[in-house]
Amino acid sequence: MDRIAQEQMTAAGTHRLKSRGRTGPDFSIIIPTHARIARLRACLDGIAHLDNDVDRFEVVVIDDGGSDPLEPVLALYRGRFLLQLIVRPHGGPGAARNSGATVAKGRFLVFIDDDCIPSPLWLSAFERELAYHPEHLLGGSVANNLPDNPYSSASHRIVSYVQAYYQSKAGNEPFFQTSNLAVSADKFHELGGFDVSIPSATAEDKEFCHRWRAAGHKMSYVADAIVYHSHALTLKSFLRQHYNYGRGIGYVRLMHLHRLLKSYVPEPFEFYWGLLFAAPSHRSPRIRLRDTSLMIASQVATLMGATRTALLERPGTSGNRSPAARSYDSIRASNSPVPANAASDSSAAEAEISPARIFGKSL
Repeated sequence: MDRIAQEQMTAAGTHRLKSRGRTGPDFSIIIPTHARIARLRACLDGIAHLDNDVDRFEVVVIDDGGSDPLEPVLALYRGRFLLQLIVRPHGGPGAARNSGATVAKGRFLVFIDDDCIPSPLWLSAFERELAYHPEHLLGGSVANNLPDNPYSSASHRIVSYVQAYYQSKAGNEPFFQTSNLAVSADKFHELGGFDVSIPSATAEDKEFCHRWRAAGHKMSYVADAIVYHSHALTLKSFLRQHYNYGRGIGYVRLMHLHRLLKSYVPEPFEFYWGLLFAAPSHRSPRIRLRDTSLMIASQVATLMGATRTALLERPGTSGNRSPAARSYDSIRASNSPVPANAASDSSAAEAEISPARIFGKSL
């Protein structure tokens, strides 16, 4: 936690959300986890050090088919903040997040991965932005917590490049990662949660953001809502990760070609050319070559995954949500007394990212 405390960028401000007469926590922090107890403990330790009153938030942990019971671990945190545990069969992170959302009591849902550690001002930064724009979908910064791992570092350079591209040029299809996302619980339920029909169990964040923009809603990037990501990768897992990213992205493209999307390739050529050479300069030619090679290899793997999807997989979707997403309504109805509303279908809506504070600049 020392490194995180030292990297606090700015005070998150004193803006508080109005309760609107409701009881219960303002925020539900939702953490899906699968057989990563040590990572989960680091995440919970970070939450225990948040600069927020503990009665303002709850934590919902979803055990997605892990082999070891989590209750002994969570017992260490009960009494420090409100905590719920859901145990479910393994169904992937999207399904686990949906399960957590169905029992969440907060006005806002805040999603974080079990291998991420929030900075102390993480939740306060989201609260500040929500005080101004409670109807916006918010995404925060995801920083690499394993700088000595070349594969983890390469993966994060890709994320940083994509994020910077969307902030500077707005891109065609901006999206936020589910590892650092905040959204109104009511809006999340109305849209039907995350789509769990994507075979690779990836890109549910891109698919959700497609539906969010199609419904005419706005998005804001909150640069100082920072989490530190500790996902150790090998060359094999690095390539497999980006292959699955390609599968998921390709599947989402096919799902939505009839609506918002104009082609199977989302961005212009210069976006991908710049991505290939996004590796930072280094004094060592060997390291420069390694980093550039990893960037190229990642995009080859992504292309292979997307090609496989284009040739072999066909989403069975219609309307504004896939059957898997629409089934969220019945799942939620069995867990919540409040019926889910149908999503609005606004296919003509344009994607819009609102002005937000980004290191003192506006989008």
